[in-house]
This record gives sequence, C-alpha cells and structure tokens, in this order.
Amino acid sequence: MSQSIQGRDDADGLPALDELDRSVYEWQMWAEGIGELGQRKLKSASVLISRVGGVGGTVAFQLAAAGVGKIILAHAGPIKQSDLNRQLLMTYDRIGQSRVETARTRLLALNPRLNVEIYDENVSEQNAEALVRNASIVVDCAPLFEERFAMNRAIVNQGKPMVECAMYEYEGSLTTILPGTTACLACLSPIAPTAWRREFPVFGAVAGTVGCLAAMEVIKLITGVGETLSGSMLVMDLATTTFSRRKIHKNQNCSVCKDCEQNFTD
Repeated sequence: MSQSIQGRDDADGLPALDELDRSVYEWQMWAEGIGELGQRKLKSASVLISRVGGVGGTVAFQLAAAGVGKIILAHAGPIKQSDLNRQLLMTYDRIGQSRVETARTRLLALNPRLNVEIYDENVSEQNAEALVRNASIVVDCAPLFEERFAMNRAIVNQGKPMVECAMYEYEGSLTTILPGTTACLACLSPIAPTAWRREFPVFGAVAGTVGCLAAMEVIKLITGVGETLSGSMLVMDLATTTFSRRKIHKNQNCSVCKDCEQNFTD
C-alpha cells in the first residue's frame, strides 16, 4: 500500500488543469493511478530540495518536467568548473555565477509555468524550519551531515515527509522518511560518520540515477500511486549493477523522533 500526503486523497481545493496542461502531461496521465486527479495533485504540490548538485539538480529537473507546481531550491555559492561533470543544470558560460539563479533559469526554460523559489544559502539550524514550512515534501541531497541533521529535525518537528538521498563513487542509497511512522535520519545515523568528507569521487550518471529515483519517490508521495520506500532503504552499486532493498527500523530512544506521533494516510 502506498503512502500519500495527508489531505491529498480527493480533488477538493486542487488547481484545475487547462488545455496546455493536458497537452503537456497527456502521456504521463495515461499511467495507471495518475489521470487528471494525479496531475492536479502534482500541480498543487511544493517541494523543497536541499542542494541542486548532481543529485538535487536531477530531482528538480524531473519534477519540473512532471508538472510539480512549486520547487524551492536551497544551495549557496557560485558555479565552479568542478561542478560540471555532474550538475546538469549548470553550464560553462555561467561559471562564477549563482548556482540557484542558474538552476531557476534552466528549470523555467523547461517549464515556464513552474514557480521556482530560490535561496542562495545552504540548509542550517538557523533556516531549516522556515524552509521546510514552505513545502509539502522535502528532498535531502546535501553532502554534509550538519545540513542533513538540521533538515531531519525540521521535518520531524513539522510532520513533513522527506526523501533522503545519498551517494558515493558508484554507490547510492535512498529512503522515504515519514515522521512518526518510519525511522528518521537520526535513527539511522545518530552522529556524523567520522570518515565522511565534503569532497568525494562522483560520476554524474550515478548522481543522476539516485536523483531520478528520488524524483519518482516524490511523485509517488504526491499522487499516492505505487509503493514508496518508507520503512526500507534502497541500496545500489552501479559498478556491479546490483540493487537491494533493506528493512530499516525506528530507534525507540532516538533523540529527534522518539516523541513524534504524526500519522500518514495509506
């Protein structure tokens, strides 16, 4: 049974589709379980993406293509040459310019009707609550655990679902966190791994694979179609093209989510 966002089980209050919407999204509306209602749910949704690098940029691009109504991007700093092997929203002619401004320009070129809200800052303890408050779903693609932990605390506090993504070299992992129902990030990693570092080996194809899977998790959460990764972790090694799905469990003594009782509708 799939999980959908609370209050998204009927058409009340959802935006209508016009003829352009029906033309652009016709083929995906043919997919089982989507139809016009599913597309209206996508149009009404707002998704916060923490970092728009190789993973997050792919998430944003796929969600813009799918017709998600609002995308919020948080990522500090200008484009660097070393970004360009994987950050497909960035271009050579924009090196030295704002990463989030460039991402917005590229996303609007794909979908001019998209509402893109940008923040030229990384997620932190100071801004996480405010950023999460503006979104119905969060996608965490940050490379640093300080950012991940801040985002995790904010989604637990506000009862917002979060798609948690990670990758390293040829490997990737993915899970969907439903506060009060599934393990949160702090259940899985109470402290930052001591061996983790900011810069690591990365191929764009690996980051893009994780990003595409994360975008599909968001689409499933919004529409209620299929089965999400809630309660399990998808782990992949693209060097050997192997995938496994592992059960994960809440830590009943977790310092972040042990008192959380948010419920999600099946």
